[in-house]
Amino acid sequence: MTPQQVNQVQESFIKVAPIANRAAALFYGRLFETAPETRALFRGDIDTQGQKLMSALATVVNSLGDFEAIVPVARHLAKRHVAYGVAREHYSLVRSALLWTLEQGLADEFSPALLELFTDDARYWMGGRSNRYPKSSKAIAILDPDR
Repeated sequence: MTPQQVNQVQESFIKVAPIANRAAALFYGRLFETAPETRALFRGDIDTQGQKLMSALATVVNSLGDFEAIVPVARHLAKRHVAYGVAREHYSLVRSALLWTLEQGLADEFSPALLELFTDDARYWMGGRSNRYPKSSKAIAILDPDR
């Protein structure tokens, strides 16, 4: 990502921070509405899970300018999610719910350019491909935590 793209994503995510609890509730509501089978993957308090989600997203977003800093965090997160029973097919569902949540939370400020940035970031970090990240052996895909 260019420094300008990193800045765009980070500045937009700052606007989500004040509504973090609402954003998490929107996310899980949308996920369970569009993919009810994912509800069984969550055994604990969903409000606590929402706080963890927003914290993890903040860590990734705040580290976008430092790719190497994100890799260990993402690997740890990936391993935990595999242990919870998350499968490859769940990631496109999560990605869609996350993008929908950001669109709802940012409303009119969620421009097509911002959508493209968030889509590309989400695709990459959830196992897809991106043109903005290194394609080295250190590149991480959350779907393959042992890579």
